[in-house]
Order: sequence, then structure tokens, then C-alpha cells
Amino acid sequence: MKASGLRGRGGAGFPTGMKWGFIPQGDDKPHYLVVNADEAEPGTCKDIPLMMASPHTLLEGIVISSYAIRANLAFIYVRGEVLHVIRRLQNAVKEAYRAGHLGADIHGSGYHLDVVVHAGAGAYICGEETALLDSLEGRRGQPRLRPPFPAVAGLYACPTVINNVESIASVPSIVTNGADWFSSMGTEKSKGMTLYSLSGHVQRPGQYEAPLGITLRQLLDLAGGVREGHELKFWTPGGSSTPLLTAEHLDVPLDYESVGAAGSMLGTKALQIFDDTTCVVRAVARWTEFYKHESCGKCTPCREGTWWLVQTLDRLEHGQGTEADLELLIDLCDNIVGRSFCALADGAAAPITSSIEFFRDEYLAHLRGGGCPFDREASTLFSTAGASA
Repeated sequence: MKASGLRGRGGAGFPTGMKWGFIPQGDDKPHYLVVNADEAEPGTCKDIPLMMASPHTLLEGIVISSYAIRANLAFIYVRGEVLHVIRRLQNAVKEAYRAGHLGADIHGSGYHLDVVVHAGAGAYICGEETALLDSLEGRRGQPRLRPPFPAVAGLYACPTVINNVESIASVPSIVTNGADWFSSMGTEKSKGMTLYSLSGHVQRPGQYEAPLGITLRQLLDLAGGVREGHELKFWTPGGSSTPLLTAEHLDVPLDYESVGAAGSMLGTKALQIFDDTTCVVRAVARWTEFYKHESCGKCTPCREGTWWLVQTLDRLEHGQGTEADLELLIDLCDNIVGRSFCALADGAAAPITSSIEFFRDEYLAHLRGGGCPFDREASTLFSTAGASA
């Protein structure tokens, strides 16, 4: 796994083989594998289709990964809302037990492994790995202070590996075809293929499997382009918690290093596409409302900061603020980023600061016109159509 160069597909991009290597061996403690299937990032839709299409690929990856870290119990933590996915996984697990791929003395190897499908309760924060562990243990899902890290003291204070669904589902093909096969795809530092989620104003939204390093321009060609009669305005490379990019970034290679150099993050590779009919202020305000609602409230910068971000953005969207509110937003973001237990607050700030950088004039247009200019355009079109009729 180290030789393949597989990096975690959950957003952080940490080398998977290296993460497994952190698990101490010969420590006489139980080891656990936890698959993070709590896919809740706005715009992200890759793990759920993967589990629906081929749940046994994930289970095969779980068996191999658990064997590698000497774990005898693995959990799949799934969002409780996706009941069809939970049933699909539960049926697949039953089939794997009946076939002898799970359970005691798997195929006479002397190795035993049990897999539990656990349904979460719909909290976005439980996508954060340590909050997920607290939820698995029956507590309220809130991020833990680190260190200690999960590899040393994770689930039930025992060594634990937590990986994304796509990361674990990539393991069987790497074992089958070899590390060189996998590393021959992608870029020098971002190896292999991955799933890109395209949503929004595209002709054919969906999941596209491609090597890391492909560009949005190439993906849009596969997806039929931006909807007819409109142009790309802005997009997210890794879900709503990553800084926005614009049409100027169409040819940025979609790998961890290149997207980082462009000022954003590849994250979960959730490419949300917005055309010229979209109000960037409104889009950012809706995302911020989501993060305020989903904040677990454990730390003050996130709990209080996201609330104030929503209030300020609401004033700006309705043309009731002042230009000084833009500086207030930037100051609030500066005081939130890097000061919370987890990355939720950082994710809330990212689209705000980037949208002000690229679309400051649009924020000012809201102030000058006393509201959203897109609403005024729609109202004018409606009035003109009514008069013509």
C-alpha cells in the first residue's frame, strides 16, 4: 500500500499505507478498522453510489485492510438517512459470512474478522474521525483533542485505523494489479484514479472515475459542458468547505498539490458547478447556514463564529449592511480558522474569504442596490413578460 502511493480519499489526502503503519504491533490490545461512510459534505456523492453499485468491493477491501493491521473487528459507519445503502451493506455482509469470507477461521486461514454496519444519526460533525469514534462508543458526536491520535488510542482507547469508503474500496484492485499499476496513473505525488462528483449546472451530472490530475475542463467535456446558453461562473473543487475557484482555473490539474497551489483544496473532489445565473452571495450564505446548524458547539470559535458569519452574510445578501461588513467577515474568518477542535469552522470560512476575493464587486452590488441584483433581474424579466402578454 505504501508503494502504490494511495492517499486517503476522504479529503485530507494522507498516505493510506503510512496511516496503517502507525498501528503498533505486538501491543496485546484489540485493533479496529473503522470505515467512514458518513458522507455529508454538501456536493459530495461518491461513497454512496460506490456502496450501492459494489458493496462487496468495499467488504473485500475491509478484509485485506483489517488483516494488514491485525484487526479482528471492523465497523462501517453509515449515515442513518440513507436506509437503502444500509440495507444493501447489511445484505452484502450476510452474503460474505455465508460464503466464508467473514467470521471465524476465514477459509481455513486461522484469521477471523467480524464486520458491523452501524447507522449514524445524521450529524455532519460525525464525518470528523474522532467525533465518529465518540458516536460509535455511544456518546454525543464531538471532536476529540489530539494527541492521542486514533492510531494509538482510538475506538475504546485501542489502536484504530479510520479510512474513507473510497480508500478501502481501492485496496482490492491495488492488491490484484500491483502497486506499479496503480502508481502509473495520476501525477508524481497524487497517484492513481479517483471518483469525481460533478453536480450543479452541468448537462450530465454524476460520478466520473478518472486519474488524479485531470482538469475541470476535461471533466466538463465528459459531462457535456455547462448547461446550454450559460457560462461557468465559479466552482468548488472539494465540496462547499473548500475555497471557491473560477473559470480562470479550468485548466488546474485536479490533484492535491496543484489545487493547493491554486489556493484551494481537492478535498472530497465534489465539483459543484455554478453558472452565470447564480448569486455567489446567496450560495455562500446558504452554505454558512449549514455549517452553523451542524456545528456541535463544543468550541467557542466555531459555535459563536458561524452564528455571526450567518448574521453578517444575511445583512449583505439583503443589501442592509455596509462595506465595512466585508472587512468584518474577513476578520471573523481570521479569528475562526485554526482555532477550533476540528476543520468544520475552517470549512465554513473558506468559501466566504474566497468569494470576497473573487467577487467583491458582487457583494458591493447588493449594498448599492438594496438587495440581490439577480432578484431584480428576475423581477424585471417577469414584469416585461407580463406587459407583453
